[in-house]
Amino acid sequence: MKTIFSERKSPRAKWHDYNGAEYFVTICTKRQAHYFGEIINGEIVLTDIGLHLKLQIENIQNHYPFVEILLYTIMPNHIHFIISIDNNKTPCRDKTGTLTDDTKNEHMKDISNKQGWLSVCIGSIKSAVTKYANENKIPFAWQGRFHDRIIRNRNEMNRIAEYINSNPIKWESDRYH
Repeated sequence: MKTIFSERKSPRAKWHDYNGAEYFVTICTKRQAHYFGEIINGEIVLTDIGLHLKLQIENIQNHYPFVEILLYTIMPNHIHFIISIDNNKTPCRDKTGTLTDDTKNEHMKDISNKQGWLSVCIGSIKSAVTKYANENKIPFAWQGRFHDRIIRNRNEMNRIAEYINSNPIKWESDRYH
C-alpha cells in the first residue's frame, strides 16, 4: 500500500545508521501553531502541554539510558535540542525488530535489523506529548517529520549550542521588528 510519504526521498544519510552520535534536532508543531507557550522578556512561558514536553525531554534517560539531551530550548511552535546517543550502550534488535537481552554481543549488534535509535527516541517524545494532549482534550498536532543534523565536530557543536541558547531572544526581537 502506497502512502503519501512513500514517494518522498528520505532525508536520512544513507551512510549513517542513526544509532550513535550527537545530533541537532528540531521538531515542529503542525502549521506552526503556538502550542507550547509564548516568549516574554526572552523567556518561554510554557503552557500545560509545553510543561509536559519539558518533562518528557528531561526524563528521556529513564526510558533510554543510552540517550542524553545535552541542551534544549522549547519555543512556542517547535523545540530544538542536542541529543547524544551512546552506541556502546544501545540494545540490540533481532531480525524481527525485537530487543534482545544480550546487549554486549557485537556480532548481533552488527547484523541485527535495527531501527535508528534517534527516530525511536523522537517518536517516543512525540507520542507521549500527543497522548497527554488527547487525554486532557488539548488541541494539538505535530508536523509529520523532524529535522536532524549529525554534529560532526566541536566547532559545529558550539555554533549549534549558541543558536539554541539565543533562539528565545532572537524570536522576541524578530517579532517586534
